Amino acid sequence: MKIASWNVNSLNVRLPHLEQWLDAFAPDVVGLQETKLEDHKFPAARLAELGWNVVYAGQKTYNGVALLARGEISDVQIGIPGFEDVQQRVIAGTINGVRVINLYVVNGQDVGTDKYEYKLRWLAAVHAWVADELTRHKELVVMGDFNIAPDERDVPDAKVWNDEHILTSIPERAALQALLDLGLHDAFRLRHDEAAIFSWWDYRAAGFRRNYGLRIDLNLISDALKARLADVGIDREPRTWERPSDHAPAWVQFAPAG
Repeated sequence: MKIASWNVNSLNVRLPHLEQWLDAFAPDVVGLQETKLEDHKFPAARLAELGWNVVYAGQKTYNGVALLARGEISDVQIGIPGFEDVQQRVIAGTINGVRVINLYVVNGQDVGTDKYEYKLRWLAAVHAWVADELTRHKELVVMGDFNIAPDERDVPDAKVWNDEHILTSIPERAALQALLDLGLHDAFRLRHDEAAIFSWWDYRAAGFRRNYGLRIDLNLISDALKARLADVGIDREPRTWERPSDHAPAWVQFAPAG
């Protein structure tokens, strides 16, 4: 089972890329973030033609999340239970027995701002929800654009991306660690120790060419899935295409159960 997370930064623009990548990479489940489409504009019919079941939650211009699967998607949850939020950043479903939670985590703008405080409240709500989900689903993936670089290996310059910088501040990393402490594992780090393997590169200043990026697209997996982990990686290829998303797909592959 191959599961991938991809911030497409506008599905309206990137649909041809998504179609090309789905055909070439052949995942079983994909979580999309930043679709930036109202629900009535989501290309559900086109994806169905290509053999995909889809669930989605969008809004105009900003945010938007979706799950695509070759199998049936059941027990769908949109939004964080008990957390009032007009922004469409969360969608979850169960596919072939695996619970998949797809997050587009709040960016936070700058440390100390209202948006930063909202990010921390949002992450606390996610933590409470995931803790509950883990009591009901042994096989669980929490995927998405986390807008948090876990440690110094995941940034190009730790002096710049320091404890007081957005996406790397102490409270943000502590919130991510709190999720891991529930019994989740950063799948990428189970196979890769090396630094400077990124999933996002700024469009400006030739960020991709210079490999000046961040690893902020993550797949957190439960103990049961850790035991089945076969491979994990980040597919840089779509970032080389014309008019790409600034993110690359982050993926995990699991061996069959049993």
